[in-house]
Amino acid sequence: MVNSKPCHAALKPSSCVRSKPCRRLYHSYEHERPPPFAPTESRILSAALSHVPTHGFATAALIQGARDAGYLDVSTNLFPTGPFSIVNYHLVTQRLALAKDAPSTNDTANNISENIRTLALRRLHANKPIIHRWQEALALLTTPAHLPTSLRELALLSDEFLFLAGSTDVTSTWYTNRAGLAVIYASAELYMTTDMSKDFVETEEFLTRRLAEGEKVKGLVGGVGAWAGMQAGGLVDGLRSKGIWI
Repeated sequence: MVNSKPCHAALKPSSCVRSKPCRRLYHSYEHERPPPFAPTESRILSAALSHVPTHGFATAALIQGARDAGYLDVSTNLFPTGPFSIVNYHLVTQRLALAKDAPSTNDTANNISENIRTLALRRLHANKPIIHRWQEALALLTTPAHLPTSLRELALLSDEFLFLAGSTDVTSTWYTNRAGLAVIYASAELYMTTDMSKDFVETEEFLTRRLAEGEKVKGLVGGVGAWAGMQAGGLVDGLRSKGIWI
């Protein structure tokens, strides 16, 4: 059976008309995805990311990345969004990397919650080398110019968590689960920026608690919406307390 993931078209079949392309109800890993970045962009951004621990999410990292990849400094003009391009590259490539060694979905649906936890932790751990710079990334992610891209990528990450965890729900519950999961992950990512515990064990405990809270109201559409709204408000307050205004 082809692995699948729900999309917006699932709830509104009438919106798919012959004159316009429609998103497919499911997506499959049997077909190779097109690369998200052109080869030159990928080489520069990958190299730039390696300089983030030293230079931060800054133009200096982008310039050094171009040099390391064998290009002139002017090649950074390929990236009109500047340092945000490095942030976006990290988000996209790490999201796609989750498909490798994904948790098994052959067991019962009762394992979906644990699979989501495993995937979220794996994604959080990918931030370890640059976590001391991640507040800089959050500042870029929440600027008005970049916020639409940031929210879209967060939604795609939630999709990936649900899909790889084995969820095939295409009802309205899927949308509330998706929104709640996005808020939980974002809050855990923020928590991790101030976590001084060994191997970020406190972040893991924080994530586990938040997922458990979300699981309690998962079946109540209205409840999930209200709960996600409160969590989102707390996330915004947390960002502001760190000097990140949104």
